[in-house]
Amino acid sequence: MRALDRREFCLEVALAFAALAARSGVGNAAASKRDLGALAEATTIYIATVRKDGNQSTAAPVWFITTAQNEILIDTSPKSWKAKRIRRGSPVIVWIGSPTGPAFIGKAEIVADKAVQDTMIEQIPKKYFLARIGLFGPKRAKFDSGEVVTIRIVPEHDLPGGFPSEPGTAAPKLEESAKAESRLGGSGLASIL
Repeated sequence: MRALDRREFCLEVALAFAALAARSGVGNAAASKRDLGALAEATTIYIATVRKDGNQSTAAPVWFITTAQNEILIDTSPKSWKAKRIRRGSPVIVWIGSPTGPAFIGKAEIVADKAVQDTMIEQIPKKYFLARIGLFGPKRAKFDSGEVVTIRIVPEHDLPGGFPSEPGTAAPKLEESAKAESRLGGSGLASIL
């Protein structure tokens, strides 16, 4: 048996903790091994929400961080379309790394918890140089004034490889993704392990 390189080892440990957390009821993110690997490499994700007519919005590139529970945190203006749609319950479609990268559909919510905001304030500059030198990134004053909100994204189901970002076309539904995945032999982590 060959030795695992450091990245593979970290990914395997993260998957093991995610599986334990899922069994114990802690955390609920269903990020696949494919997505965890892609998120570890990516600096940008592309997010589309679902319009009232059921179609995809334009996918917008955003900075992100991931949590120990394999959730994704982003920040945005509370007046942005993605924030407005998420507030009304829209699922999100996320492409990792590029608009043609691995994709999944997930649930999203706006989070007002100051501890989560503090995580964003602390972690974004560690990941992004422009935030580290103070040009961009979340700041406590922006959260306190309401200029910025944090959105938590919980991956639900992978979308097929090559799933397109096509604004104005029908968006997948969370339920349809789950049914399609179960027809293919599994769901979430269990299907890829």
